[in-house]
Amino acid sequence: MVYDLELISVGKTYSDGTVAVSDFDLKVEKGEFVAFLGPSGCGKSTTLRMIAGFEDITNGEVMMMGRNVTHVPPEKRPTSMIFQNYALFPHMSVRENVAFGLDVKGTPKAERDRKVDRILDMFDLEPFADRKADKLSGGQRQRIALARGLVVEPEILLLDEPLGALDANLRRIIQNELKLLQRELGITFVFVTHAQSEALGLSDRVVVMSNGVVEQISPPRELYRRPATPFVADFIGSNTVFEGTPKGTAGSGFGQIDTPYGIMTGLGQGNETLAVVPAEAFRIVPLGTPNEILLHGTLADRQLVGAVGHLKIRLPGDRDIAVEVSADRPEVRTLTPGAPVTLGVDPASVTLIHA
Repeated sequence: MVYDLELISVGKTYSDGTVAVSDFDLKVEKGEFVAFLGPSGCGKSTTLRMIAGFEDITNGEVMMMGRNVTHVPPEKRPTSMIFQNYALFPHMSVRENVAFGLDVKGTPKAERDRKVDRILDMFDLEPFADRKADKLSGGQRQRIALARGLVVEPEILLLDEPLGALDANLRRIIQNELKLLQRELGITFVFVTHAQSEALGLSDRVVVMSNGVVEQISPPRELYRRPATPFVADFIGSNTVFEGTPKGTAGSGFGQIDTPYGIMTGLGQGNETLAVVPAEAFRIVPLGTPNEILLHGTLADRQLVGAVGHLKIRLPGDRDIAVEVSADRPEVRTLTPGAPVTLGVDPASVTLIHA
């Protein structure tokens, strides 16, 4: 199969010996939206720059549509890149900024003007076409950057935290527009972000990175529900991780771990040492509830935010865990600090992983 983008053991090591990216493997199908997610300094932007050709790779190969582009200059790759600061030319008008990439490619004037007019109309920028880019709002400048990236008709659009400078409301609006645009055009998007909500809400698959290493590549729901490594379990969502020792298998793909809080059963092979439980997987239950993992503790704190109740439950040994439940339930609203609480967990919601 020919992929729009394929990274084969791609790595970057700087002259001082610092490893920025280590043996990155990835296959991206046409029209897929892939997000690189991780903390600052994890190597996600460096990887994006290597894909774009702005950063030399130390080892490995970058393939696009079956062609090796590892040593091909940026302007000759079927990509376009949008930066966090938009990289617009303040002395140019909106129209001139959007046309810049076509001018670099030597597009004939008539064809250039036709493509620019079409993209300006698509992004509702026609009324501002003759204004200087630096005189417009953040949302308008974001649209200019997107229009400039797309007008050259790339096979792959690379986006390096393009929404980071926007306020929360405008960010949500642009997120929605971005996903709709990607579906409409069918262009492959590779998107770098440090915001979990963006990665999980926009992408078809998420690549989680830490210290230059790929921790997990999964669809958003699987990533959230089934973390594969301790880093992902800690980084994604709000999980509680219980340490223990293997206890064998419980059948049907379920393993068991012996923890200080009792036997934890979950999806695994029976030789893992960590049990991961999402905050929303806990339920407040009566004593003696069958077929559930039961934990006993006391309420340390409670915050009701809209329809969600954020609880801090203190287990024996002063272990505090995060629990998210419906704020509308009577037992949640009547709880007071220090009250005893029994938590139930469906074993199917627990993921067992190796430390």
